[in-house]
Amino acid sequence: MDNEAIIDGKYMKNSKGHLVPVEQVSDYDKERDELVRRLILKAGVHQESLSDFKIESMGDVYAFMELAFEKYGAKKRELKNFRLTTFDGTGRVEVAVNDFLDFDEQLQAAKSLVDDCLIGWTEDARPEIQAVVNQAFETDKEGSVSPSKILPLMRLDIDDKDWNKAMKAVKDSMCVQYSKKYIRFKRRTGPEGKWENIVLDIAAL
Repeated sequence: MDNEAIIDGKYMKNSKGHLVPVEQVSDYDKERDELVRRLILKAGVHQESLSDFKIESMGDVYAFMELAFEKYGAKKRELKNFRLTTFDGTGRVEVAVNDFLDFDEQLQAAKSLVDDCLIGWTEDARPEIQAVVNQAFETDKEGSVSPSKILPLMRLDIDDKDWNKAMKAVKDSMCVQYSKKYIRFKRRTGPEGKWENIVLDIAAL
């Protein structure tokens, strides 16, 4: 039995937080507890190893990218999405940076301008456009607006001065809440083969 499961050598804590004398816990429950604790401990070790591997890989890739800038005397800039491929074309490392967007208070001004457009378009506006616009500004329980709903508005081909003014307000209200970097590893049997991800997510194996 794992020592961490035993308290003062006499008790085991149950799911309600109660201390149960060891002798009152069945052998079956003890075996299950020990198995789960052992596997969780191993999983934690592998998680730490993967985390270290990601940090090391990112460092190596970005260090190599500095060579590319130095080779041509180019000014270093923030790197977003790029990939490195083996000489024989069978291995690839891809780095992607996703920006998670949010909107500041200026979005309220944008919503007001959009509402004015809808009022002015009441007679001529197609109902599906009005529905898309109204849904875009819906908020969740935290009062946040989804970028995936707002951004399509900026791609609508609407030739209207007031609408363009509203979309500028939307653009000005956008801000990057945080960025997250991803690194992926791929391989294939030959230059004409299909790229396959090297899966590091245990749930996907």
